[in-house]
Amino acid sequence: MLSRRELANAVRALSMDAVQQANSGHPGAPMGMADIMEVLWNDFLKHNPVNPKWPDRDRFVLSNGHGSMLLYALLHLSGYDLPMTEIRNFRQLHSRTPGHPEYNDTPGVETTTGPLGQGLANAVGMAIAERTLAAHFNRDGHDIVNHHTYVSVGDGCLMEGISHEACSLAGTLGLGKLIAIYDCNHISIDGDISGWFTEDVPARFEAYNWHVIRAVDGHDASQISKAIAAARSSTDKPSLICCETIIGWGSPNKQGKESCHGAALGADEIKLTREHIGWRHEPFVIPDDYYAAWDARKRGADREQAWSENFRAYRKKYPELAAEFERRMAGRLPPDWGRTVQTLIDTTVTKATNIATRKASQNALNAIGPVLPELIGGSADLTGSNNTDWSGSVGISKNRAGGNYIYYGVREFAMAALNNGIALHGGFIPYGGTFLIFSEYARNALRMAAIMRQRNIFVLTHDSIGLGEDGPTHQAVEQTATLRLMPNMSVWRPADAVETAVAWQAAVERTSGPTCLVLSRQNLPQQTRSPQQVGEIRKGGYILIHGGDEPEVILIATGSELAIAMEATAQLSTKGRRIRVVSMPCTDVFDTQELTYRNRVLPPACRNRIAIEAGVPDYWYKYVGLDGKVMGVPRFGLSAPAAEIFKHFNLTTAKLIELLDVADQKNLK
Repeated sequence: MLSRRELANAVRALSMDAVQQANSGHPGAPMGMADIMEVLWNDFLKHNPVNPKWPDRDRFVLSNGHGSMLLYALLHLSGYDLPMTEIRNFRQLHSRTPGHPEYNDTPGVETTTGPLGQGLANAVGMAIAERTLAAHFNRDGHDIVNHHTYVSVGDGCLMEGISHEACSLAGTLGLGKLIAIYDCNHISIDGDISGWFTEDVPARFEAYNWHVIRAVDGHDASQISKAIAAARSSTDKPSLICCETIIGWGSPNKQGKESCHGAALGADEIKLTREHIGWRHEPFVIPDDYYAAWDARKRGADREQAWSENFRAYRKKYPELAAEFERRMAGRLPPDWGRTVQTLIDTTVTKATNIATRKASQNALNAIGPVLPELIGGSADLTGSNNTDWSGSVGISKNRAGGNYIYYGVREFAMAALNNGIALHGGFIPYGGTFLIFSEYARNALRMAAIMRQRNIFVLTHDSIGLGEDGPTHQAVEQTATLRLMPNMSVWRPADAVETAVAWQAAVERTSGPTCLVLSRQNLPQQTRSPQQVGEIRKGGYILIHGGDEPEVILIATGSELAIAMEATAQLSTKGRRIRVVSMPCTDVFDTQELTYRNRVLPPACRNRIAIEAGVPDYWYKYVGLDGKVMGVPRFGLSAPAAEIFKHFNLTTAKLIELLDVADQKNLK
């Protein structure tokens, strides 16, 4: 029978061989963590390699994602659809073994990791989702949601600020099924971390209200096993297992050194390592007895079968709950969703008054919340300002798992990353609110949501210089434009309550990526629309004032600035001016429309165009052309009442009329 060390050495061999063949990668962490992962994956992890999406599987997250070959080796050896050809193709074009784990590229990868600390925050979100979903669906004798979230973290993960945000909240919420395994090898890219990371990590996590298991020998299977068992027995606190390891364990000349952190060991050192650890097999060769010992397919199938039998009994006793669980885990919207959202839009068209779009967003939540039990959200300590709560909001706490609202505290980055984890877990549609300017704190998590194409909704209020007296530190100028530049991020900046309702509909129905709802602090006038125009809001841009088949000028506006365009057009309408007003709340959606529609809205023959938005002007030249004009904010804002700031930056109806009254309407430059 193969020993645990021999099984772990299979992980080491695959890792060093794959990195060597690619001449790129990080062999140190996989070699140092192999003993820990052998115990976790063979003795504790509940998973089914044949069905990586089994709802009640344990989640494993490799937060220190640079050690990706560790995860690929584990997936390959335990029986996932990741053949040796993919291991040999590590870090190569279109392989299923990219440099960092990529969600949806590789079966068994639960989240995209690499930006350190975010996998840890994702895991906190997954643990919140597990506990809340269990509270929603479990009934006496039928625990259909009952799994753990394991996350491996390195020294770098715990240096990142997001680890403080996420782990502080995890301790406050008492997430007892969250287990973090800390690979403490004291090495980062720059060398021995004693020069820049000397805090008492165990004491820090104890202060967070975590269950901490100190000083575990990360190369002793017995100690590792006892530590994991102890962590699983702690049900009212998340656990941190502090494992002392040697980076690159087994490499005679490079173990314990930064030289094995992010570079191949080299052919000579790999030969010595093979001799040192007793691995007598050629590169990429795993003997059959190793595969047999690692194979988790039968064990996983048996566990899933037991769960399925329990679920059948659950369905028999609670048929409606079972159907609802399946609907939510499949990500399908409820049958009455379409009717609910149409009623919201129709009611808003007929009854809406001049309100801020942040308030219109709350009105939308009050309408859709009752039919979307999967909606789970919150705010980074700005609930009253973001208007992210609604009449059915119930706060989630340590003693109240079954709510739907998370008070994140002042933790914008963690909020966004936790919500990514909640979305990845399944069963929920997460949303989180903050000021638009503070999307900068959360930016990399927004980017990760876009990379992973997760349905994560970001409610970003106080969207411009309209914020007023708080001044340039709080006034978003470049944020909307830069969010629009992010691939796969959908950005809506609605002009009134109707467009806000449509934006919420689009965000909830979008299953291929995240959405930013960019909302005003100040009240905005409600615009009048025909039924056709209301329907065309979903196209991202539409004609609000036609201005004839051959308009002399086209005004393109979003958000609060649409009112400026409408007021100027109304004042000039008596002069016979052919002015078209286009509202464009979502440029990325407009850009996906058929060319015939886009040309109908923005006829190429009309080159006289003016875009109006209280933000950096440059983005809009793609729509107005070099012959066009952009009324925007080319610098950071000012501290003053909002009306004065708009006047200072010439974002007024009078200034627009002056621009439209220039003698040569063919040259708006």
